[in-house]
Amino acid sequence: MSRFDLIVIGAGPGGYEIAAEEAAKGRSVAIVERDSLGGTCLNRGCIPTKCLCASAETVNTVKNAAAFGVEASVAGFSYPAAAARMREVVDGLRQGVESLLSGCTVIRGEARLTGTGEVAVDDTTYSAAKILIATGSRPASLAVDGADKTLSSDDVLALDALPASAVIIGAGVIGMEFASILNAFGVDVTVIEYCKEILPPFDREVAKRLRSMLSRRGIKIIVGAAVKAIGNDGHSVTYAGKRGDETVEAEAVIMAVGRRPVLPDGLDAAGVELTERGFIKVDSRMRTTAPGIYAVGDCNGLCMLAHAAAAQARVALADDGEAVPDLDGMPSAVFTTPELAMVGLTEEQCEARGIEYDARKSLYAANGKARAMGATDGFVKVLTDRSPERRILGVHIIGAHASDLCAEAAAIMATDPSAARAKARIIHGHPTLSEVLAAAL
Repeated sequence: MSRFDLIVIGAGPGGYEIAAEEAAKGRSVAIVERDSLGGTCLNRGCIPTKCLCASAETVNTVKNAAAFGVEASVAGFSYPAAAARMREVVDGLRQGVESLLSGCTVIRGEARLTGTGEVAVDDTTYSAAKILIATGSRPASLAVDGADKTLSSDDVLALDALPASAVIIGAGVIGMEFASILNAFGVDVTVIEYCKEILPPFDREVAKRLRSMLSRRGIKIIVGAAVKAIGNDGHSVTYAGKRGDETVEAEAVIMAVGRRPVLPDGLDAAGVELTERGFIKVDSRMRTTAPGIYAVGDCNGLCMLAHAAAAQARVALADDGEAVPDLDGMPSAVFTTPELAMVGLTEEQCEARGIEYDARKSLYAANGKARAMGATDGFVKVLTDRSPERRILGVHIIGAHASDLCAEAAAIMATDPSAARAKARIIHGHPTLSEVLAAAL
């Protein structure tokens, strides 16, 4: 039986990054993957969709070129070419992951826990002092008639041609990103959301602004609607809305209602318990209920983001005295046009916790760089407590490069969350979009 210091199950961001780091420390590491290296993020999630976002942004840029004195028009759009570029980018990055894991033993196959400290792959058993489960998630679906006729996010990314019209069920991050992309490519898009507002985890004011922006671009968004059935062989959706039952017809129906965990076999044999929601139960150090076994990323359900999985893995396997990420300072972004980003608490969370706070906003329209870019629609909102230092509780951004601007906010909150000191000490270049954040501080 081969023995390692660490066995990682799953080669997504939660698995391959920590595997490479632990191997660099001189530890013997095996990583087990049944599919492609890179996990959902690289192969069927973050990277492919960002490639399509870039293509969509290019289309929108050309459409608006006249405002910048450039005579141009979109003569045509080749989705097969955009899809081919997407796959080329993914292939290149996958090769990078393979190179990163050169110091690890990569085992191809289906992992199964067989007991304390043991993992079987096919007919071979391996042992390790520590086992890290990073098996990710797969698309979820509603339990309604006709759900098997819908497309998942995986299916959409595998298409070589786009439908003329689409109904997207779910206005979370996945649903809204696809809505923004497909709209730019000329698809007639309708989004149906059960909650009262799109993007439920995000600040409500920011989400409402995005809904308004996307509606102006021609995306029909229906909120507060419960889907009852998918009919006509996957070409219609019936939902209960404010005026009773209604039906929307479309060439394709896309199911984007979240994700459910992928769990390795043998959890019971190893003594690993699940939560009521079916995720792997962990404590604050990502330890499961079985000694020496950890679970990170989507499979534990704490925060279903690629960078959250990587951060959790560092928390799980940190050496004594080693600095670890602050998991409360987890940034999130939505790559629609325009982008959304946030870190920390929302106004709704502050109110639910009884925290007294102040909200200060700065508009993109008042920023010189934003006006030069023609990207004036958006704002930064900073939530602070009412102490003399005005400790930052949360930052919420909608507008151009929101995901990049949020990185500075996350860095401030992780080091010295005083808005007063940040405003006094940090010098922002002029003219830059970063000054929108500075003004809100």
